[in-house]
Amino acid sequence: MGNHQEATTAYSRAPAGLQAPLVRVEVHLSNGLPGFALVGLPEAVVRESKERVRVALLTAGYEFPQRRITVNLAPADLPKEGGRFDLPIAVAILAADRKIDPRTLERREFYGELSLSGELRETRKLLPSLIAGVNVGSEIILPAANALEASLLRGAKLRLLSRLDEVVAALRGKTNGHAGSLQAGFVPSNPEGSQKPIPDLADVRGQYAAKRALEIAAAGEHGLLMIGPPGAGKTLLAQRLPGLLPPLSESESLEVASVESAAGRRPSAGGRRPFRSPQHTASMAALIGGGALRPGELSLAHLGVLFLDELPEFPRNALEALREPLETGSVLISRLKHTCEFPAKFQLVAAMNPCPCGYAGDPRGRCHCTAEQILRYRNRLSGPLIDRIDIHIELAGLSVEHLMSNARDSAESTAEVAMRVAAARSLQLKRQGKLNARLTPAEVGSSCGLDKESRALLGTVMARLGLSARAFHRVLKVARTCADLSSVPDIRPIDVAEAVKLRALDRPTC
Repeated sequence: MGNHQEATTAYSRAPAGLQAPLVRVEVHLSNGLPGFALVGLPEAVVRESKERVRVALLTAGYEFPQRRITVNLAPADLPKEGGRFDLPIAVAILAADRKIDPRTLERREFYGELSLSGELRETRKLLPSLIAGVNVGSEIILPAANALEASLLRGAKLRLLSRLDEVVAALRGKTNGHAGSLQAGFVPSNPEGSQKPIPDLADVRGQYAAKRALEIAAAGEHGLLMIGPPGAGKTLLAQRLPGLLPPLSESESLEVASVESAAGRRPSAGGRRPFRSPQHTASMAALIGGGALRPGELSLAHLGVLFLDELPEFPRNALEALREPLETGSVLISRLKHTCEFPAKFQLVAAMNPCPCGYAGDPRGRCHCTAEQILRYRNRLSGPLIDRIDIHIELAGLSVEHLMSNARDSAESTAEVAMRVAAARSLQLKRQGKLNARLTPAEVGSSCGLDKESRALLGTVMARLGLSARAFHRVLKVARTCADLSSVPDIRPIDVAEAVKLRALDRPTC
C-alpha cells in the first residue's frame, strides 16, 4: 500500500439536552503498526466503540484495515456520550479504506449502536438529533428499532435499517448520486388500543365545588392547590385533569416527545398530555433537571400536568425552584461550561392536608394538632409560591351515605366537561392568542376589563384580604376564565366573586 494515506468524514450529532450539535466523525488511515486511536472527548461508552466496530465489521464480512486508524470526533471540546457513534465510525472506516465511495457520506447523518454481530440497536436520546438533521435537509440513516421516533417526522428523508451490511448495501447503491432514494415511508406509531383508558370525572363522588374548580383550571390553564383530609378525592381529581384538556397537536406532540427522548425515555404516542406525579422525596435536581443536562419532572410535564401530592413535604428549595418556571415556562440548567434550556410550560396541580395529621376540622374530633403545629405546617409553603397558584380550594371529607349513593348516574362525564373547556379555550385564543393564565400584567388590563360594579367589589376584597399585586392579577385572570365558560364577553360581579372564593389561602379564616 506504500505511503498511501486516506481520510474521510461521516456526520452525526451529539445529545445535549434538546440541542443536537453536529459532530464530524473524521477517520484517517495511515501506515505503521496497526492501532485504533479515538479522540474528541469521548466518554467510556464511546471509547469502547473501538472493539464493537472492529468485531461488527469482521462479522459482517468486511476486512478490518490492518493500518493505523485515527478517529477524531469534532468539535474536540464537546462531550460525546452513548453508542450512537458506532455506525458513523464504521462507515467512515469503510469509506477511508475505499470499501464504499466517500461521496456517499455527504449530506447524510448516521446513528446507531452496533452489536458484535453487526446488528443496529436502538439508540437513546435520538429524536432531537433527528429533528436537527431534518431541519438542515440531511438524509438520516438510523436503526429500525427507532421506528417510533422516525414516525414522528413526517416527510423526512430517513432510512430505517437493521444491520451494518444493509447500510453498506444502501450506500453502494447510491454511487450515482441521485438524491432521495434513501427516503423512508411513514412508520405507524403505537396503536391507540394499547393505551390506558382516560379516567372519567364521573367516577368522583360528590366534591362539586372541587369539580367546578378543576373545570376552571382546565379552561384557563390555571394552577390549582387542593386542601383536604385523606380520602377526600384530591388525587382522583388531579388524575382526571389531563382528560379535560384538548389533545396535543402534531407540533406539540413533537415537543413533548423531544423532551422525553432527551431524558432517555421512549416517546409516548397518541397525542395525550403528560401527567407527572413525582413523590415528595424528589430532590430539586429531580424536579428541575440536572446531572448530564437531563430534563427534570417540570420539563417532562411540558404541555401537560405536574401533580405534586403532599406539597408541604417536598424539600423547601425544590418548591422555591418552581417559582421561576411557573412564570417563564422554561428551565435553565448550567453545568460547568455547558448551559441547556428546557421547556417547562406545565399546569401545576398540588394537594396538601389541612394540618400535619390531616384531620383539622373533622367533626369527630380526630385532629389533635395545635394551632402552632398547623401554622408551622402551612408555613412550609412560602407566600410567593402561593401567590403564583391561581386557585386554592378546600375539600371536605365525604360521608358514608354520599359514598354509597348512586350519585355517579347524574354526575357529568369527562367528555361533557371537556367540551365546555374546549369552547372556553377557543374564545381565549381568538381574543388574545393565548390562554388566560399566560397573560402578562399589561395584557390583563386589556383582556380583563371590569365594569363599575365589578371594580368596586374587587376593590373591597383587595382592601379586606390585603391581596398582593400578583394575586390581584390572578384573580382577574380566573374571573376572565369564569366568564369565558359562560360565553359572556365581559367579566361580571358573579365571576369576580367566584374567583375570590377560589383563593382559600388568602382568606383570614384559613
